[in-house]
Amino acid sequence: MARSSLESGTHVVNGIADDLDLLHIEMDIELTENRTERDAAVCSRNVLRKQRHWERQLAAKRSKRKEEKQRRKLNRVQQCDGDKDSPQFTKRVLKAITKDRLAEAQSTGPRLCVDLSMTDCMSDKEICRLAAQLRRLYGSNKKALRPFHLFLSDFEVDSRLCRACVRMNQGFLNYTMDFSNESFVDLFPSETIVYLTPDAEQALQSMDPDKVYVLGGLVDESIQKKLSLDRASELSVVTARLPIDEYMTKKHNSKSFHSKILAINQVFDILLTFCDTGSWTEAFRLWFPLGKGYTVHAGTTTPHSS
Repeated sequence: MARSSLESGTHVVNGIADDLDLLHIEMDIELTENRTERDAAVCSRNVLRKQRHWERQLAAKRSKRKEEKQRRKLNRVQQCDGDKDSPQFTKRVLKAITKDRLAEAQSTGPRLCVDLSMTDCMSDKEICRLAAQLRRLYGSNKKALRPFHLFLSDFEVDSRLCRACVRMNQGFLNYTMDFSNESFVDLFPSETIVYLTPDAEQALQSMDPDKVYVLGGLVDESIQKKLSLDRASELSVVTARLPIDEYMTKKHNSKSFHSKILAINQVFDILLTFCDTGSWTEAFRLWFPLGKGYTVHAGTTTPHSS
């Protein structure tokens, strides 16, 4: 009888112990689940915060692209004659007119040369960006009422740049421009050369039809300073910069970002407009990129070019 009671008591104790073990396991599971839920909630908030930040950045970029697109459209409209009674030409006629203008520019137009001697220090990505800039530059020249006579110096047919241009730019080898594997100092008399670089001390005030204006064909994402200035100094040619300081002022922005470094097609658009209007103010207002952190001086005027 006593033995039976003892065994019964042992079973009860063991049962209670088992229940306690199960309760402890359940509590551990519940704590783990609560901790997991808290971690998941924190993670979810972080993901949501990052997503919102990304969406804000994306919206800002879209808005900026839209503004740039509208501004370019306005520029094209303003550059047209604006005469509603002017005849509407067919695409074939317009193409013929453009071809005639470019052909005439080969003998009478202001001269601009892109120096391609620095492509060896550029990455494949930078080469592709330069190829795209050359396409835009040529596109602007085709639309111009008074196009430039364009040259590409130090241009090698078997180079990475040539292959990128042929691949990316339809009809590139048929562009109405002069291609040469020679240096620009061998193509033009040194006294006629003006090398445009943002690091030059002298500002370009007017454009001389007897001069040849040279742009450094360089895309440098690492921002190596004064490469084009060093190139011009090495060849002992005159240098000049766009008169950004004279006609523009820094504007406040959240990143305190201000840059005078422009793509070659952007510089070309500014030069084209200045040649047409004689106004640096108008040229900068139309073509200086909004994201560079500069704005045109209020009430600035400029004399007409020669």
